[in-house]
Amino acid sequence: MKLAGMTASIAGKAAKNSLRHLSSDEEKRIQARSELMQDVGVQIADTLGEMKGAVMKVGQIASQYKDVFPPEVATALEKLQKDAPAMPYAQIKTQVERELGDDIDKLFTAFETEPFAAASIGQVHKATLPSGQKVVVKVQYPDVDKNCDSDLKQVRMALKIAGVLNMSRELQDQLFNEIRQSLHDELDYIKEANNLRVFGAFHADDDGLIIPKVISSHSTKRILTLTEEMGEPLAVAATWDNEIKRKIAARLFHFSAGQLFELYRMHCDPHPGNFAFREDGSVIAYDFGGVRSYSDSEVQLFRRFARHAIKSDVTALEQDLIALDIRREDDKDVPGEFYEQWLQIGLKPLSIAPYHTGSFDFGSSQVHHEAINQMRTSLKYFGQFQPSATTMMLDRTVSGQYWNLVNLGVEIDLSPMVFDYIDMPA
Repeated sequence: MKLAGMTASIAGKAAKNSLRHLSSDEEKRIQARSELMQDVGVQIADTLGEMKGAVMKVGQIASQYKDVFPPEVATALEKLQKDAPAMPYAQIKTQVERELGDDIDKLFTAFETEPFAAASIGQVHKATLPSGQKVVVKVQYPDVDKNCDSDLKQVRMALKIAGVLNMSRELQDQLFNEIRQSLHDELDYIKEANNLRVFGAFHADDDGLIIPKVISSHSTKRILTLTEEMGEPLAVAATWDNEIKRKIAARLFHFSAGQLFELYRMHCDPHPGNFAFREDGSVIAYDFGGVRSYSDSEVQLFRRFARHAIKSDVTALEQDLIALDIRREDDKDVPGEFYEQWLQIGLKPLSIAPYHTGSFDFGSSQVHHEAINQMRTSLKYFGQFQPSATTMMLDRTVSGQYWNLVNLGVEIDLSPMVFDYIDMPA
């Protein structure tokens, strides 16, 4: 009912906005649309934020695909990334006992009633096994998986009516199928447990990268019990010496790039709450529900794109963008200067010469501001580009890790790692 009411309200606002500005000049129509999008974004975020479960999770996933939505809507949706209110312990206890088939006091010698963390589809409690081992127990909220498809359809309908989804039906289907698959994956703790085992084996020899281990005897599709691996949040790590922060940054880079280029499978939810840090520079990674696999041809295309970007070969770069379904195949020319200006911004944090040499100071980075300013001057070319289902999760990961390094406040030269992963001489 809440979602239907939101959709009807947005439809009314969109229709009223169109009628009111039928005879306005283009500048006034653009301004009016921006104001409408701000209003719509706040309404969507407020409505989804009131609702636990799949509805809120849809909003959280959507908020991480900033290139799909107008900036006003994406900004409003960002507040859904904050922790959700906790569910009462009595309901959590019932869910644990139903899923694991025994009294909670027999399953655990201790189980903290207050959650360690609470999110949209579940919450995490510290506990102790009968063996004495310290664990954390991730408990999915009851019945949260039953309505996720209908919730997603309602959110999509609201966005479409508001004119937020300015793209073809085919592309809409691709993008929302990607979001739907991501949502189903995050609701299946058996799949997440398997991901934890795969990534744990992949990073087993990576000193300072820690993946919690699955306790199979106390895990089901809706309950996931893991070894307790504790560390400090990003805000605390940001106060440490730069030498420690460089170790952390290098491990975060390897965590994502190593998985993409060597495992062909990547953890795609680099929210700061999904990592913890230790004063020796170790990184602990949590929440392996949002994982994307890539084919060999896709990974080789990503590698080729990176090489062409570093070489500033804009002709080859444009062909790569067409292959990635980002650049539309049409007769409209995009000047080379357009690509060069974006390369100048995008390659700077990676310390790629001549855009930047030596260590890059993420703590004082202006790259995101430069990107916003460049978007304003590049609007006339944006019709030639579109979001891509192939790169959507990758974009989410890259932008998330950029913000992790900004908030870490690290000063580091990432270029040697970049050249190593794309097999290109420095």
